[in-house]
Amino acid sequence: MDYFIQLTNMPWFGILLATLTVWSVTWKGIALWNAARSRQLGWYIALLFVNTLGILELAYLLFFKKKS
Repeated sequence: MDYFIQLTNMPWFGILLATLTVWSVTWKGIALWNAARSRQLGWYIALLFVNTLGILELAYLLFFKKKS
């Protein structure tokens, strides 16, 4: 527990957390937009509820997005 408290008090921890948040929200937004426009309800629900720091979102955009 003490290690976690020391880790969160380091100045770079906030920068890392903010960077990961922006990364994740950006890819989640793009993937959700594409899933909704393609009417892929299963993908939309999975992308909405599963948080993987952008990994699932990138996989969807690269391999499973319907080609227009």
